[in-house]
Amino acid sequence: MWYSRVRLAVCIGMLAWTAPCSASLESGIEAANSGQFEVALKEFRYLADMGYGPGIYELAKMYQGGHGVPKDLRKAAQLLQDAVNTGVADAMFDLAVMYENGEGVKQDKQKAVELYTRAAKKNLAAAQFNLGVMYTNGDGVIKDYHTAMDWYEKAAASNYTLAQFNLALMYYQGLGVSKNIEKSYIWNTVAEYNGSRQAAKSRQLDEQQLSPSQIERATEKATDIYYKIQERKYIPEARPRKAAY
Repeated sequence: MWYSRVRLAVCIGMLAWTAPCSASLESGIEAANSGQFEVALKEFRYLADMGYGPGIYELAKMYQGGHGVPKDLRKAAQLLQDAVNTGVADAMFDLAVMYENGEGVKQDKQKAVELYTRAAKKNLAAAQFNLGVMYTNGDGVIKDYHTAMDWYEKAAASNYTLAQFNLALMYYQGLGVSKNIEKSYIWNTVAEYNGSRQAAKSRQLDEQQLSPSQIERATEKATDIYYKIQERKYIPEARPRKAAY
């Protein structure tokens, strides 16, 4: 028992996660990726026993996907909750998805929003995007286009293509912000640069409503935003909010 406590201290004490825990985690992930699930499970179970959040999370994924163990979504959800308790953002996101869809747990959209929010505040772009969708649709939360825009912008700034496309849609439809076809064109172009075919088609629709000078200006702006995002230097502009009636 004393030896276990010492190893636990090594794993979670003084943030020394670059020592044996992270090395063991990398070994487990490498084994899982190469199909050596028994080896991966051994590593992840060891880390989970030590209370190491990332290890617990990886073990949850094994049960979630049925890799080396029978697929068990309920067990996966329990492990994800344990990882959430250690502050693992990816676990918050995965568990939120399970609550949203009722997989391994009773469906609870409000719980999903809570978990997405926690992960989003840790700058997980996928969580920021999903949270934006929840607020857009009023799913598990009161519909709020303003807040949805806020989360889409954060995810878009992290180069999350779907968020960039949804930003364009919000500007096109005037949801949470004044309708602005030029800004719709800008964000569709940014998403198109990232390979979105939907955005490319949407940009063509925007183009039909803009003058040549507007298109030129919007293209230059989109290119500037895109490169700033790549360099992690993009800061969203302050935007006037659409008045509520």
